[in-house]
Amino acid sequence: MTFTYNPTTSLGLVRLLCTDSIAAYEIFSDADITAFLTLESDDVRCAAAMALETIASSEVLVQKRIRLLDISTDGPAESAALLERAKMLRAQSVLAAAGVTSGIDIAEMNLDDFSIRERIINEALEDL
Repeated sequence: MTFTYNPTTSLGLVRLLCTDSIAAYEIFSDADITAFLTLESDDVRCAAAMALETIASSEVLVQKRIRLLDISTDGPAESAALLERAKMLRAQSVLAAAGVTSGIDIAEMNLDDFSIRERIINEALEDL
């Protein structure tokens, strides 16, 4: 399996977002990441989300919920956290595709007639 990590490439960005950036602990090969990119139409965020969803599925299948003496593992909880991160990445991808650069907008509150008139005048001036 080949492993390359260069965060200036699409493959490297997917590795960065799905936390598979250390060669000694690689989860996916370059071919796997390239397949994710192909399946997600070269959308880096969606490809990283698919990688996280794949990891989450493996966590549930392999670890399950185990308690042995004082040690316990909770694969389903880890899986849920990974799936939440994947959901966030997919939402960011949708926002980026729509051209939304931030989640901040401005709202004005009009408390009286004066503030309503002032807002109408300011909007008219912005259109000039």
